[in-house]
Amino acid sequence: MTVTIRAAEQRDLAAIAELAGKLVRQHHAFDDARFMLVPNVEAGYARFFAGELSHDETLILIAELAGNVVGYAYARLEPRDWNNLLDACGALHDIYVAESARRQGVARRLVEAVRERLKVKGAPRLVLHTATKNEGARKLFSALGFRETMIELTSEL
Repeated sequence: MTVTIRAAEQRDLAAIAELAGKLVRQHHAFDDARFMLVPNVEAGYARFFAGELSHDETLILIAELAGNVVGYAYARLEPRDWNNLLDACGALHDIYVAESARRQGVARRLVEAVRERLKVKGAPRLVLHTATKNEGARKLFSALGFRETMIELTSEL
């Protein structure tokens, strides 16, 4: 079957929010002290993404397979960030593919589409963060030419 990548629309928000909830739970399982998990996280994501759809600097893409949303990517043009010593760039904040659609090139296609569209918007580079325990994602990003530049360390107080 063919995977279609397209811009998200209002009608996709429930499906995207469901996937985003899975992403949050995955990270929370990696480290529950670092990654938040709020009640009804899907509703929060649906509200957040509904607001983001209208912003020119925002990009929310979905991957469809047989008419079903099986993945999404959320990226933004970000301004210079003095705290992180990061010049203006494109940032890939979220990417998630349903387990049933993994190992079919969906994530790769989403990242490539994000790259293309952010480049058109003027981004000079694409930056992302990934959980250290997410070995599959780290391998994918490395294969796509991303390099490690920072390591986050966390300590509870």
